[in-house]
Amino acid sequence: MNSFAHFKIWVLTLCMVLQSGHGFYLPGSYPHKHGIGDTLSVKVNSITSIETEIPFSYYSLPFCKPLEGVKDSAENLGEVLMGDRIENSPYKFKMYINESDIFQCQTNPLSGENFKLLKKRIDEMYQVNLMLDNLPAIRYAKKESYFLRWTGYPVGIKFQDAYYVFNHLKFTVLVHKYEEANVAHVMGTGDAAEVIPTIASGGSELPGYMVVGFEVVPCSVMHDAKSVKNLKPYEKYPSPVKCDPTTVAMPIKENEPIVFTYEVTFEESDIKWPSRWDAYLKMEGSKVHWFSILNSLMVITFLAGIVLVIFLRTVRRDLTRYEELDKEAQAQMNEELSGWKLVVGDVFRAPTNAGLLCVMVGDGVQLLGMAVVTVMFAALGFMSPASRGTLIIGMILFYMILGISAGYVAVRLWRTIGCGDKKGWVSVSWKVACFFPGIAFFILTTLNFLLWGSHSTGAIPFSLFVLLIFMWFCISVPLTLVGGFFGAKAPHIEYPVRTNQIPREIPAQKYPSWLLVFGAGTLPFGTLFIELFFIMSSIWMGRVYYVFGFLLIVFILLVVVCAEVSLVLTYMHLCVEDWKWWWKSFFASGSVAIYIFLYSVNYLIFELKSLSGPISEALYLGYSLLMALAIMFAMGSVGFLASFWFVHYLFSSVKLD
Repeated sequence: MNSFAHFKIWVLTLCMVLQSGHGFYLPGSYPHKHGIGDTLSVKVNSITSIETEIPFSYYSLPFCKPLEGVKDSAENLGEVLMGDRIENSPYKFKMYINESDIFQCQTNPLSGENFKLLKKRIDEMYQVNLMLDNLPAIRYAKKESYFLRWTGYPVGIKFQDAYYVFNHLKFTVLVHKYEEANVAHVMGTGDAAEVIPTIASGGSELPGYMVVGFEVVPCSVMHDAKSVKNLKPYEKYPSPVKCDPTTVAMPIKENEPIVFTYEVTFEESDIKWPSRWDAYLKMEGSKVHWFSILNSLMVITFLAGIVLVIFLRTVRRDLTRYEELDKEAQAQMNEELSGWKLVVGDVFRAPTNAGLLCVMVGDGVQLLGMAVVTVMFAALGFMSPASRGTLIIGMILFYMILGISAGYVAVRLWRTIGCGDKKGWVSVSWKVACFFPGIAFFILTTLNFLLWGSHSTGAIPFSLFVLLIFMWFCISVPLTLVGGFFGAKAPHIEYPVRTNQIPREIPAQKYPSWLLVFGAGTLPFGTLFIELFFIMSSIWMGRVYYVFGFLLIVFILLVVVCAEVSLVLTYMHLCVEDWKWWWKSFFASGSVAIYIFLYSVNYLIFELKSLSGPISEALYLGYSLLMALAIMFAMGSVGFLASFWFVHYLFSSVKLD
């Protein structure tokens, strides 16, 4: 019991450290109390569009600016890489004080350039993204008998060849009365509440409130520019503003200003702090069709189980028959029968481009480990939508740390192929540390030049480029070399059979073996394609993806099926006396990436039909190619290692002279 008590104290201490660091907090564990009349500041993020997938700064359009000037909020590495640019805004509220007809500003007369830019952004369906207390503004639209939910609101709308801007916003802030409770109660660690001190009330009897919802209704209202000449920001508009979202009345015209106003209403809600993200996670279109996915998983699992059972029974029968014979009969059997038993002297012959294979397997192990650990942490809630950028940060952090495993696996495999020779392990480690990251760096740099040319906020700043290169060569590369050092020290894997000096001739095959290898990727793809739709929708359609627990199950099933497919194909090749199984086992499971990339192209054609411009399409295809390459490396390493274990086990089970 003492050890368990110490464990609980360590866990609670860790939770307090995470809380004090304002990072990686669990959703709902860090409530913010606001007193009545306290100032609430709305922030703005980059404007985005599913038409172009290129984000731009909010202030690139002629919107009102804060009186104190535009200031960037502190952003983490993940937010910058995702294209987020969070800045302050001129929208300011007072907690639990309703305000209406608030004058915000009158812009300068629209220049020809700003007029064309505003029309272009309206045509491209750009959305304005506002945030209050880390909650994105949500917009409801009624369609027939149900409501649609969207984050943000459109810049404007085109109607009968005229362009209208949404210049009046009706905000609704949902608040929940603050309950004096300690952090342990909020986090659900009930019996250990005495370890964490209760938050003091400070002697104030005034109620406090927490923001649990942020809704916006955009309207296009015709304002009289002359009546606001002497008005200052946040003063009352001279006449009542009627917000009707079903009509538009403010057309934009060149050399004419735009008047912006807003109103805000506070409503007390039963929604509690831990549940305030539920409205975003239940968006239409991002609900997982559980029945369809479970049905698909059951079919794939059943099919993989049948393949595995037949496969194991066949191998076991061959081994049993072979071992029951005496030596003379075994010799006679070797002469009469064909199959995997005849390639015993060639099955461990070193493959062509062995160094490249070791490098790709090492990089694949690193990517696989990064994916597993990241999805596990996301499933536990450490990388929720409330913590922007933590998913990207987690991927980069885990990838760098797992460089140790990449170096170890690649160098030990290199030594095994070289029969224990340590020569060249430093070179192999360097290649592992630079091969896949170099490919990713080349693709991202090319895409970044396109974003720079478009003046998009999605472009990675030069300073961040320098930081990423520093992390690559000062953290990832040394850790990979450390892993390679341990791989060189570890004993190499001994082959159970000797390799003949003269290679055995491979009989002519009825069908090309590579055709079978690339066709094998269809089975792993079948475990993933339904979930892949929701992942793609999350990335490219701006929907929230949150079922990481289910993604973890699908990912584990994908790994198992990839291993099984590679095992089956390796056995089939050995049965037809094809001993060149090394590369084929890698691409048998890695070929799933081909189908994923083809699915991405299909998604572009049929789901992103409105994607406009060659730059947007190049960005989409570039990121899809990078994702497919990462999956090829990871799944290919799974297939190769599974096949290597199987071949080693198979031939070590046969009695040979």
